[in-house]
Amino acid sequence: MLKFDQVSFSYGREEIISDVSFHIKKGEFVALIGENGAGKSTLSKLCIGLLKPVKGSVSICDMDTLKTRSSQIARHAGYLFQNPDRQICQKSVYDEIMFGLEYTIADEATRKSYCQETIERFDFDAKADPFHLSRGERQRLALASILAIHPEFLLLDEPTTGLDYRECMQMLQMIEELHHAGTTILMITHDMELVQDFAQRVLVMSEGRLIGNGVAAAIMQNESLLNRASVTAGQIQQLATALGDDFIGAASVETMLERLQYLKRRRA
Repeated sequence: MLKFDQVSFSYGREEIISDVSFHIKKGEFVALIGENGAGKSTLSKLCIGLLKPVKGSVSICDMDTLKTRSSQIARHAGYLFQNPDRQICQKSVYDEIMFGLEYTIADEATRKSYCQETIERFDFDAKADPFHLSRGERQRLALASILAIHPEFLLLDEPTTGLDYRECMQMLQMIEELHHAGTTILMITHDMELVQDFAQRVLVMSEGRLIGNGVAAAIMQNESLLNRASVTAGQIQQLATALGDDFIGAASVETMLERLQYLKRRRA
């Protein structure tokens, strides 16, 4: 689905991405973590062909990004920006959803059908001005305009930033449903609770290099690796570490409760 093979990228003489290799399989949910300036945003643009590698190759949905126009990649891979105001550019919800479809779907009847289907799915007012919507609603609209195209691969850049609790829960429920329906997801995030709750695998970046790639539970327990990437483990993981060997691998509230109940029975 997505493959980086010894990829490097530079702005002028400054190397931003250095010899990065990894493979994301169809249907996986992968998190990308690392400190600010680690190269995550640059890597995300390389994923979908907005930037081209200086060395190595990037393949997404069986397309080589060096040989494929970004508009063609957009038919298969969607990119949700961290700030929806950098993504939304039309004066109505209807026009915003149609905008992406016009560049990716040739048949007019299909475009209109996909647009109407998406408006109903998200319960939008088609005539509403996007910039009169709340921050959370604009984020939902940005996601809706991507999903209208029915992408196989979805790249999420800090999808819950700036959302209140209710909006955050709505967004996460939507993302979880997409993954369960078979969409491959790569999520860039600083929120380790999201990583623990959703990611199957984690990529760890530091100073433009990939320094970790593994199962989420194992990465979250690797304190030295997280320290190298200037990342702090989630609260549950920190508590599990503090409680000692009996709680190794307990990365959720449910698992913590199971361990506590087991210890209680064992000591009774």
